[in-house]
Amino acid sequence: MTTYMRASEIAKKPVVTLAGEDIGQVKDLVFDPSTGSIRCFTLAGRGLLAGPLHRALLWENVHALGPHAVMVRDESALEEDDSAARSDAGARGGGNVLGVAVTTRGGTRLGVVTDAVVETGRAPRVAGYEIETAERRRSLLPVTGPVTVSGDRVLVPDATAQHSAGDLGGLAAAAEDLRDHLRHEAREG
Repeated sequence: MTTYMRASEIAKKPVVTLAGEDIGQVKDLVFDPSTGSIRCFTLAGRGLLAGPLHRALLWENVHALGPHAVMVRDESALEEDDSAARSDAGARGGGNVLGVAVTTRGGTRLGVVTDAVVETGRAPRVAGYEIETAERRRSLLPVTGPVTVSGDRVLVPDATAQHSAGDLGGLAAAAEDLRDHLRHEAREG
């Protein structure tokens, strides 16, 4: 079963060990720009005045991502520093996508990214983006097919504009419709 969560829902989740020890909370999600998969989480201390821990939690060290917490086996799952969260010097694309314009390859501006939608599971990945349109409406766009992410733009196939969803429950159908549309285009192309 596919479950979708907004990245903003994952941020601030507590990170706990299997023994129940509270060792921090998720500060940010770091995605691999080439695959859209979660590379790691940056962490903050727990509590109102707690600052960043300057430690990272690699996805491969996560035991489970649930609706209430991120679970790890023990504190050794955390990296000693947050260098894993920094971009590779040779990596193309990436960066913070919040506030970035989403544009079709044909040049139509669809809106501005307000959140990322993560498909959870064994290998969580970006499944879509929540955008705010020029009319101030929120919409969920599926990510499928060739998508280019840079520091100032997310480029999506032209057909993405016709395959959006109003809520997380409709995102799977919108993504399947978009995939079908792109396959049909490729056959005719």
